[in-house]
Amino acid sequence: MREVLEGSQAVARTVARCRPGVVCAYPISPQTHIVEALSVMARTGELADCEYVNVESEFSAMSVAIGASAAGSRAYTATASQGLLYMSEAVFNAAGMGLPIVMTVANRAIGAPINIWNDHSDAMALRDSGWLQLYAADNQEAADLHVTAFAIAEELEIPAMVCMDGFVLTHATDVLELPTQEQIDAFLPGYEPKQVLDVLHPTTIGTMAGPESFTETKYLQHLRFLDAADVIQRWSDRFHDTFGREAGGLVARYDAHTFDRDREAPGANAEDIVVVAMGSVLGTLQAALPELRAEGIPVRLLGVSSFRPFPGGALRDALGDSRHVVVIDRALELGSGGVLTGCVGRALAGTRSRIHSVVAGLGGRPILEESLRDVIRRAHSRDLPTLEFMDLKAGGIPRPPVGATEVAR
Repeated sequence: MREVLEGSQAVARTVARCRPGVVCAYPISPQTHIVEALSVMARTGELADCEYVNVESEFSAMSVAIGASAAGSRAYTATASQGLLYMSEAVFNAAGMGLPIVMTVANRAIGAPINIWNDHSDAMALRDSGWLQLYAADNQEAADLHVTAFAIAEELEIPAMVCMDGFVLTHATDVLELPTQEQIDAFLPGYEPKQVLDVLHPTTIGTMAGPESFTETKYLQHLRFLDAADVIQRWSDRFHDTFGREAGGLVARYDAHTFDRDREAPGANAEDIVVVAMGSVLGTLQAALPELRAEGIPVRLLGVSSFRPFPGGALRDALGDSRHVVVIDRALELGSGGVLTGCVGRALAGTRSRIHSVVAGLGGRPILEESLRDVIRRAHSRDLPTLEFMDLKAGGIPRPPVGATEVAR
C-alpha cells in the first residue's frame, strides 16, 4: 500500500520489519527521527523480540552492536557526521571481526566549522573502514536498501552502511510503498550467524595479530570485498524480481531521453557527456538534464549505488564509448579534488576519458538545476576545468583552486 511518509519513518518501519534482535541508539541530527521511531515501536511491541538499548555515546552504540552481533543477534544502529567519527575505532573493529551489522548513515558534513547540513564527507572519511557503502537516490530506495543490506551483509559477513542524504531525504515526505512484514519475511532469510560467542564453546573474535599474520587478515578482507560486487547485484536483481522496482545494485543507468532509471539502458556513445553522481542529487539531475538534450547536447546519467566496493567494471561497461565524464562530488579530497572523482579516475585509468570533477553542495549548499546545466554546457563546449567548485563565491579568495584553470580539451 502506498502512503505518505517521512524518509526517516520509512526507514525505521522497514528496519523493524527486518526483525533486528538488538537496536542500539544515540541520537544525532539528522538521524534522530529513525531511532526515535524505532524506540516507540519497541515500547509499543510493534518491534517485537528486540532489545532497544539507549547508550551514552556513538562509540557505545557501535560497541553494543558489536557485542550483539558477536552473540548471534541481528544488530542495527544509525548515526551521522561527528557521531560516525566518534565511533570510528569500533567501526573498523566491526569490519575486522566480520560482523554483519547494518547501520544507517544520515549523511552530514564534518566540522569545523560546525555544519549540520548534508554532504558526503562523513561516510567518505570512513570509506576504507571495511564496510559496504550503499547510497540511496531517494526515500523509496533508502527504505528498500535496508532489506537487501541485511541479506548482503549476512551472506558476506561484512557490515553495511546504508547512506541517505541528511535532511534532503531523512526529513522529506514522499509517497512510498514499503514491503510488508510478510513480504520481508519471505525475502530476507532468518539470521543464522556463521560465528557466534558461546559460553559452552569458548572462542576469541578480534584477537591480537602481529606482523606475521596481519597482512594475511587484510588480504582475506580484500578477497571478501572482491566477492561483494556479485552478491550486491544478485540481491538487487532478486529485489527487482520480487517487488518490481530497483533498489541498489552497483551502477544505476538512466534512460537518455526520459532520465528514468533503466537497467537496459545502453552504454554511451563517444560524443556523449556522461554525468556520474551519487545520492539525492540524482533526482535534481533527472530534472535538469532533459532541457540540455532538447538543446542538442548529448548527455546521459549514471548513478553510483555501491561506493564500497567501488564498481569499476560495471561503471566502465555503463560508460560505453563515452570519453566525456563529469562527476558531481559531494565530498572533497583536500589538495586533490572530489572523492568520487578519484575513484572514477582509477576505474577509467588507461582510457582516453576526459574527467571533470565538480565539487557541489558542500555543507548543504543547494545544488541548483541551472548550475548543473551550466557546467554541462561548459563541458560540451570544452570550457569546463578539470576541477570546478560549483557556485563558488570568489570574493575574498586569494587565488583559484589548484586545477581550476586547467581546461580539458
